[in-house]
Amino acid sequence: MPTTKTTTKPLREGATPKRAAILTAARELFLADGFDRSSVDAVAARAGVSKRTVYDYFGDKRTLLRAVVDAVGQSLVTTIRRTLDETLSDVTRDAELEEALVTFSMRIATDMLDSAEYATLRRLVGAESGHLPHRGYNPMADTPDEVIAARFAALTTAGLLDAPDPRLAADQFTALTFGVALDRLGSANAAADSRVRPLIVEGVRTFLRAYRPR
Repeated sequence: MPTTKTTTKPLREGATPKRAAILTAARELFLADGFDRSSVDAVAARAGVSKRTVYDYFGDKRTLLRAVVDAVGQSLVTTIRRTLDETLSDVTRDAELEEALVTFSMRIATDMLDSAEYATLRRLVGAESGHLPHRGYNPMADTPDEVIAARFAALTTAGLLDAPDPRLAADQFTALTFGVALDRLGSANAAADSRVRPLIVEGVRTFLRAYRPR
């Protein structure tokens, strides 16, 4: 019995200027016009590439949407990593820890959670969930908490925290700080709302009462 051989053309890989231009164009169109009203032809025209190039890199429009959402999520995770490095890498004394954690939380609350990138992620995931792999799809998933947990593990090793379960500590830290601001105020932008910083400061102090070595 003869068999039919099927082949699937592999997608292009790598962060090339064309790929970046396609992602930027798709993001702009998905936000302005929505997924259904944004055609691959329009994406190609805005990116300055051929329609075939869009398909070569992404295969179809749904895959392109997921790539846009994933790229925004990765950008936000990169912000968290950089902020951790800039605020907590050089902490060596217990007396420095509270202010460092407050600074980290304030920067995440204002620079990330109130950023255009974060707004883009929420809007795309919320408005286009039916076109993503599953409802509630989140490219960041557990990554931010895991990144924070890794830093808390390092602080525990250094004797500045007592966090035998760093991931649980990260979850609780997030809930106590900018999580409280978002839940209570609907925003965590300390530059626009003077009520944010006191909430974060008290959250950090509550966290340290639980996790500071005794």
